[in-house]
Amino acid sequence: MEKKKSHTKKLSAAGLLIAMGVVYGDIGTSPLYVMKAILEENGGISTVTNDFVLGAVSLVFWTVMLLTTVKYVLIALRADNHGEGGIFSLYTLVRKGGKYLIVPAMIGGAALLADGVLTPAVTVTTAIEGLRGIPDFYQEFGNNQNIIVIITLVILLFLFLIQRFGTDFVGKAFGPIMFLWFTFLGLMGLLNIPYDFSVIKAINPYYAVHLLFNPDNKMGIFILGSIFLATTGAEALYSDLGHVGKKNIHFSWPYVLMCLMLNYAGQAAWILHSKGNVSVERIENLNPFFQILPDGWMIFGVAFATVAAVIASQALISGSFTLVSEAIKLKLLPRMRIMYPGKSIGQMYIPAINLILWGACSLIVLTFRTSSHMEAAYGLSITVTMLMTTFLLYHYLLQTGTPRVLATVMLVFFGTLEGFFFISSITKFFHGGFVAVAMALLILAVMYIWHRSNRVQENASQDVRFKDYLPQLQELHDDDKIPYYQTNVVFLVPRLEGDEIPQQFIYSILDKRLKRAKAYWFVNVEVTDEPYTEEYSVDMMGTDFIVKVKLYLGFRIAQDVNVYLRQIIHDLMKEGRLPKQPQHYSLTPGRQVGDFRFVMIQEELSNITKLAKWDRQVMQARLAIKHHTVSPERWFGIEYSEVTYETVPLIVGETRKTWLKERK
Repeated sequence: MEKKKSHTKKLSAAGLLIAMGVVYGDIGTSPLYVMKAILEENGGISTVTNDFVLGAVSLVFWTVMLLTTVKYVLIALRADNHGEGGIFSLYTLVRKGGKYLIVPAMIGGAALLADGVLTPAVTVTTAIEGLRGIPDFYQEFGNNQNIIVIITLVILLFLFLIQRFGTDFVGKAFGPIMFLWFTFLGLMGLLNIPYDFSVIKAINPYYAVHLLFNPDNKMGIFILGSIFLATTGAEALYSDLGHVGKKNIHFSWPYVLMCLMLNYAGQAAWILHSKGNVSVERIENLNPFFQILPDGWMIFGVAFATVAAVIASQALISGSFTLVSEAIKLKLLPRMRIMYPGKSIGQMYIPAINLILWGACSLIVLTFRTSSHMEAAYGLSITVTMLMTTFLLYHYLLQTGTPRVLATVMLVFFGTLEGFFFISSITKFFHGGFVAVAMALLILAVMYIWHRSNRVQENASQDVRFKDYLPQLQELHDDDKIPYYQTNVVFLVPRLEGDEIPQQFIYSILDKRLKRAKAYWFVNVEVTDEPYTEEYSVDMMGTDFIVKVKLYLGFRIAQDVNVYLRQIIHDLMKEGRLPKQPQHYSLTPGRQVGDFRFVMIQEELSNITKLAKWDRQVMQARLAIKHHTVSPERWFGIEYSEVTYETVPLIVGETRKTWLKERK
């Protein structure tokens, strides 16, 4: 219980500040580009009308209110898995409701990872483009986009390079900086609202609905694709629940919401005031966010926006590491090397993912070059994630006793709303959205291969009864004529239920090479629905030399098998269940634990296996991917132990029969 309590975030001033820095980075940088995107898609500031501006701000306000506040802050945060949030945590809560629920979880997780690649590229590029508002910079470089691209790439390179050192130190500064950022947003909005107080009328949803059917709106319903950018950080808010706790989010969100809406209103008031101003209309790539800053504040505004963009990107990168780690533990992705450079397990670093994210972000910046082009690709995949979350939330509400009528109302209302956003975002597909879709499909393909291949193996694997081989194992254990292979022989087995065990492990002991040992260990790791479980159970089958260990580890706990076995063997010897293994020769006087050898079974798809053509392709793809992933000894923390690899044929399904005739 103490472990769980330590991860429960209580309401506190420090917690509120952390929430500012960790949870709201993505949504907090939306004012940098939302109004800019809306203006550009409708012909610029010279063509917009008062009704259009009021309708646009009204759509932004009600989108953030309904999707972020109602769906995520008020509903989704209730669906916490022992304090953890996110689509995979939500899936572990509802997966008992049906095997098919893995499908929306995989689709949502893949889309969230793919669309997230665009966030650092969009936010940092938009912030750096603000440099053009500084007279000295503009005089020197003008509209030369190359310098913007170079600066953006340098910042992204620095951002991804520092991941390996951990973010504990930087993280302490995130909260205060983002609190100042939101305060800055609110103040800039308040300074500009007096230009035209009519923007306050945007609170009336009439203006939002009216704009969708107003001929002044050249995009029609497809304007929602740009409006949606204001709430793309809502899913990240739910995913980061475990870092700060729901109470801190509940109490900090009203202030964040107020500052965001004040800034949008201030930008709208400035647009209404500046319409018809020839000098303003001549500005290329006009961004209202920077234009509302007082004279002389541009350098400060660009610097502050860049810092906020880096913090938003950092939160997203950390969130991607967490998401991938959870997918690995749930057997939806292959194992990858995970490092913990910080002081907490939440501060993880996955080198392969970091490299992929940096490469993808840099390629997007080089390809799309301007923030306008990136915005066209941004947001499409996240609508898919939101739809999948809505579907899983519906099942969560049903499983927790919510009346079916209320759960259905939630599903229909938010499903319809997000459906409209998805349809409007489809227009982005040929303008760059295909990049996010392609990345999502690639990630989803790997998830499908891993999940499907696991199912194929589980359904067709040949298990044997342990008790049938106990006499032979006992005889081998007691046979003095055979030298010891190792004091302790350890097998990491994929499943360990009841009296059954996969045949290849008994085959390894008795047929591959006789392995006499003082103790045989069969270890299975079961990832629990709770994130921080650290428990184990032992079954010695009435012997003093066979140890069946089941490790119950939360999906956020590192699977360091070597560390856990060290504790378990001492516990068993202390209880008298396992004989001591005194070592005559040792650096440690009086050492009572012998040496260990881990036997890893490598699988190769057998040619005699009869499989459906599609399943054979899936299994071959799995084996090909495994060659490029982290080795099992690194994953299970046994890289400094004695490890032996043995290859066995992977036989799933029926075997192909061969009949040879004797030549006479």
